[in-house]
Amino acid sequence: MCYNAGMSLLSAQWQGFGWCLLLYTLIFLFVHLVSVAAVGYRTLFKKPPPEKAEPPKPPEKKPETVYYLVERKKKRASKTYSEPKEISFR
Repeated sequence: MCYNAGMSLLSAQWQGFGWCLLLYTLIFLFVHLVSVAAVGYRTLFKKPPPEKAEPPKPPEKKPETVYYLVERKKKRASKTYSEPKEISFR
C-alpha cells in the first residue's frame, strides 16, 4: 500500500488552522462576554437619578429681523473693477 505523506501533511495543516480558528472564536466571545458582564455589574448597584419636574421654560425671545441685501443686476460697462465696498452690520 502506498502512503502519501503530502496529503497527511495538508490535512494536519487544515486541522491546525481549524483549531486555531475555533480557539480564536472562543477567546473572542469570552472577552466580549466578560466586558459586557463588567458593564452590567457596574450598573447593577447604581441608583437611577430622581425624576425631576420639567424645568421652567425661559421666556421666548422675539426673533431678530433678517435683512436681505438685494441689488439689481447691472450691465458692466467696462472690464475694470472698482474697490470693494465695505458693508457693516450692527
